[in-house]
Amino acid sequence: MALATPFSITAPFKSFTQYKTANSSYTCTPSMALLNLSSKIPSGFSKSSFVSLRLLLQPSQLSGFRSKTARTPGVVYATAATEKSLHDFNVKDIDGKGVSLSKFKGRVLLIVNVASKCGLTTSNYTELSHIYEKYKSQGFEILAFPCNQFGGQEPGPNAEIKQLACTRFKADFPIFDKVDVNGPNTAPVYQFLKSSAGGFLGDVVKWNFEKFLVEKNGKVVERYPPTTSPFQIEKDIQKLLAAA
Repeated sequence: MALATPFSITAPFKSFTQYKTANSSYTCTPSMALLNLSSKIPSGFSKSSFVSLRLLLQPSQLSGFRSKTARTPGVVYATAATEKSLHDFNVKDIDGKGVSLSKFKGRVLLIVNVASKCGLTTSNYTELSHIYEKYKSQGFEILAFPCNQFGGQEPGPNAEIKQLACTRFKADFPIFDKVDVNGPNTAPVYQFLKSSAGGFLGDVVKWNFEKFLVEKNGKVVERYPPTTSPFQIEKDIQKLLAAA
């Protein structure tokens, strides 16, 4: 349903940093900034248009930042203008060494942008480590990409990030060089991930610990918002591991 006004649906997220700064008790959860859209309606925005906007923003869509078209876990969705797979990309690991992601061919991957000082850090690292230990022998890998673009919550150097992840959270999965996941300096691997699975509000990564599930041939199958627990993804992982 198209809106008849120039009102931008992404406007609340553009002011997310200011919102978080003004509300010091608001820690990391992106929550539902869109629920207060009525307070952000510009002058001249008609009541009928606002009704249309309310109809567009169904609660089921907001809670997961999903696209309006439902996705079925385990199904690879066609993407526009790219025949690439994740395996075509090269990255650097946490120690600065080059890594070809082709080494993960034939493995199911969960890719996560991590941060050390987020309100979601402890629960996500703990659950990610648990799932990794449970399924790594079956062909599963977690690829963690530190990012400091959300509230400055990954400010330290790579050595500090590695020590915290491996010592405090016992993370045994691969951790890579710190990257940008949004903006003009977005890492190519994240350009690919986002173009393969655009969310309800576009292809921007919303916050720390957004997750992309990739099947054995390197194609993105599903995308999960930051608040999705890794344990909630376990059934989707099992289905992909069982697939030929």
